[in-house]
Amino acid sequence: MSRFENGTLNLPFGIMDYIRFGNGPETLVMIPGVGDGLKTVKGMALPFAYLYRSLARCFTVYVFSRERQLSPGMTTREMAEHLNTALDSLGLSKVVPVGVSQGGMIAQWLAIDHPERVERLVLVVTLSRLNETAHSVIGKWMEMARQGDYRGIMLDTAERSYSEKKLRSMSPWYSLLGAVSRPVSMDRFLIQANACVTHDTYEILDRIQAPTLVIGGEEDKIVTGEASREMAARIPDCQLFMYKGLGHGLYEEAPDFLQRVEIFCSGGR
Repeated sequence: MSRFENGTLNLPFGIMDYIRFGNGPETLVMIPGVGDGLKTVKGMALPFAYLYRSLARCFTVYVFSRERQLSPGMTTREMAEHLNTALDSLGLSKVVPVGVSQGGMIAQWLAIDHPERVERLVLVVTLSRLNETAHSVIGKWMEMARQGDYRGIMLDTAERSYSEKKLRSMSPWYSLLGAVSRPVSMDRFLIQANACVTHDTYEILDRIQAPTLVIGGEEDKIVTGEASREMAARIPDCQLFMYKGLGHGLYEEAPDFLQRVEIFCSGGR
């Protein structure tokens, strides 16, 4: 196990939770998806350090939540600017962002607006512009959130994210989904979900200068595998890897996922 830290930043726009673990020479920044709207990474340094211990050997890893109080109408581009401010406050000049789902949308903007900061870039199960599938799924989640149906969001996310094999293994625990860690308010989730709906970098993906790895799932029922392919086709220096038989939760299911990320982020091609 590596050293780990639970941290909080008091920034001009609000309070942001982050965690840090690992002692490697390069800085890897993980940006979580829209689920961050339901629970931030506060207090999660130890479990993250254990789950991602293979990365901790090569990198110092930071995981940033969005700020605790989000402004209505906030965009993924604004979230990237706030992340950039957080990186400045910690003196992190060159980083390797690994963005998952909405985190990948934020990472795109960071690489476009601050190319000098991004050494390499990993975009996982994300999109550059809204498609019909994502519009339908996120719209359903937003309606559930307005009704306060936290358990419904958790169940629907699981069923759309994982393979049949994974879902069968999870079925004994379904009754516990949404039973704990229920957010006080759904407002933060709704703001983040709306930012996904309005995200659009497709026409300017060619501004990304950093070597990029796009990882997608052929069976992605949330953003689609096609979203990964069309991103990769627009980014100049890009590798694409598609997992067959896996979907949006591939980063939890694919046994070689972390190794693939580690090799690329360490400069392997």
